[in-house]
Amino acid sequence: MKAKEVLNQMKPYKPGKQIEDVKKEYGLNRIIKLASNENPFGFSDKVKQALPNLSTNLELYPDGYATELRERLAEIHSIDKDQLIFGCGSDEVVDIICRTYLEPGNNTIIAEPTFPQYKHNALIQGALVKEIPLQNGYHNLQAMLEAIDSDTKVVWLCTPNNPTGCLINDVSLHYFMKNCPENVLVVVDEAYYEYVTTSDAPESINLIKQYPNLIVLRTFSKAYGLAGLRIGYGVASESVANLLNITRGPFNTTRVAQQAALIALEDTEFLQNSVDTTNKNKQQFFSYLDDLGLKYYDSEANFVFVKLPTTGDALFEHLLKKGFIVRSGEALGHPKGVRITIGEQEDMNELRDLLAAYLSSLSKEEQI
Repeated sequence: MKAKEVLNQMKPYKPGKQIEDVKKEYGLNRIIKLASNENPFGFSDKVKQALPNLSTNLELYPDGYATELRERLAEIHSIDKDQLIFGCGSDEVVDIICRTYLEPGNNTIIAEPTFPQYKHNALIQGALVKEIPLQNGYHNLQAMLEAIDSDTKVVWLCTPNNPTGCLINDVSLHYFMKNCPENVLVVVDEAYYEYVTTSDAPESINLIKQYPNLIVLRTFSKAYGLAGLRIGYGVASESVANLLNITRGPFNTTRVAQQAALIALEDTEFLQNSVDTTNKNKQQFFSYLDDLGLKYYDSEANFVFVKLPTTGDALFEHLLKKGFIVRSGEALGHPKGVRITIGEQEDMNELRDLLAAYLSSLSKEEQI
């Protein structure tokens, strides 16, 4: 059987190292995973307590409209409930957008590097992908605007950007939307929205009334700690959301995920403590990096991309043997660096010491 020709030039998603695999490979009992931007503090105890009751009636299909969660999010965001689209993680919403808008003969614009699923899903639909290099970790918005032509259907703005963590501020986003053609869909992916602390961050969902070609993505995978349940959502104009919901599968989010997300939304204490502690540990880790003489991007997310005098692969392999999993920049399209999720304070202290020892051991020949 012959599949799409483009698939012969692509590879399946390759996840980072898994904890059990590293334990077996290196004979270690303790592994600290700081590679996938997961929440090191877990998830809400209120969700944990409710899970036994949520896992009943598994023989029944879930609510395909996600009614309760839809109504609560509509209330929180002061939007109409039909402006929402739910996905098995916000990355499924990315796929739905590509399936709805992209096809051979048109193009889409992304930053480079950024979240790889934008490009992956666009290529499967046969669209041309225009990649615009970042400027010191930030989107080059002017160059992205200049790349738009009559065949452009979608522009992707990941903010804070993965893997650099840099944010598109309010003034910059307004400028982009004002200068972007109204027939081009702009996707603002805010997977790390809850971690943002800067005062000049945009309230993107509020801009949809002004810019109906805007869609904002959010997820419960990061700050809420529900990555294993796979649920995220998009907010758009009703006309855009309706098209996406036509493309969406009828039962793409489970009852357990919907109810867990609903409970997680109400546990504001867990969310605030988790975010505050993460940001505190991040600022402390920035100070460590300064002491070590390492450069890094100005991250507004729960991770930091650290620039290195050697390859990211080399540090990645070194840390694996010490029981730490990070994400090599080579795997992210950004060589000579690593992306490190901010973990618990004692783990970040240990990682600092490992980084210091590694850097001091490098010979001139090993430095690039």
